[in-house]
Amino acid sequence: MRLCTPHTALRRVWAVELRPRPGGPVLVCPLCTPGSRPLEASSARSAGLAHLALHARRDVLPPHLRTCQCAQRGCRWHARHHGCAGAVLLVLARGQGGRTWRLADMCVACAGAVPHTATVPDTLTTCTAAEPRARRRGSPAHGQDERRRVRETLTHLATVLPRFSFSTARLLALQCALRADAHGRVRLPGGFLRGMRLGGHAVPWQELEHAGWLHCLPAGRNKGQGGVAAQLLGPDALSPAPGRTGRARAAHWALRPAPLAMRGAVPPAVQLTVLVLAAHTGPEAGRADAEHLTRLYGLSQTQMEDLFDRLVRAKILETWHSDDDAGDIHWTRHLAPRNAW
Repeated sequence: MRLCTPHTALRRVWAVELRPRPGGPVLVCPLCTPGSRPLEASSARSAGLAHLALHARRDVLPPHLRTCQCAQRGCRWHARHHGCAGAVLLVLARGQGGRTWRLADMCVACAGAVPHTATVPDTLTTCTAAEPRARRRGSPAHGQDERRRVRETLTHLATVLPRFSFSTARLLALQCALRADAHGRVRLPGGFLRGMRLGGHAVPWQELEHAGWLHCLPAGRNKGQGGVAAQLLGPDALSPAPGRTGRARAAHWALRPAPLAMRGAVPPAVQLTVLVLAAHTGPEAGRADAEHLTRLYGLSQTQMEDLFDRLVRAKILETWHSDDDAGDIHWTRHLAPRNAW
């Protein structure tokens, strides 16, 4: 059988730079003719990400031919680690405080070792209409898409939110990101917020507003019922906007993340920890880069290890251990999880 060799040489790395100019920043792409028209400062980032998305759509490559571009370039994008491993993802990386942006194919291991990154969903370059519709609740694939979407969104939030954002703000941001419409608007009813034990709590919303991630709007139809309406700010072309139904399912899964679903009242830090672990857990066990996990939690390594111990005592996890040489954390889930806070 003859392979289509021209595709194997396709370089799946694109980068743009936003260079400051007196009239406004200018977008510079090494693969395109330099632009001279200044951009509005407020929309410069969106223009850069939209340009990267255009390149990604133009240079589509079948999944089995995609390779980790980081390894091909000598792994100069991150510190030395235990080597390439895992599936090849499309990864967005920010540099120089947002002046440079790079989009490239990277393996899971390398993506977790590069700072200021976010995983770009496959829906960017594939047609969501082609996804199977026949999946049923009892099928083995049930939950896989939800887990993947939550994992991608958590990684994106770890890039755009301040490093030590509180757990409540991260949980709220996750629900907003997954439930927002195509225009970045979201409404969370009062009953839903009370179910998350966030009804009447203004601090998480204020924290997200202070970070410049969203802006709270007049409650409208939810007024008087404790609901909140918000507009997500700075919508970029690479956010997982396609597949709103799938994102809604992922938002529901995040409330009870199988196979580590909890019962009863749980502290937000523990709830976020369980959610992150569930998004990285297979049928019985899971593994992830320790530094990547701390970025998702917004916690220090010591705080994270303390929470792992609490999950063992609560019979959510059976065991966990840290592989210092590889920089990974491994865990196994308890077969009959219960809460014991």
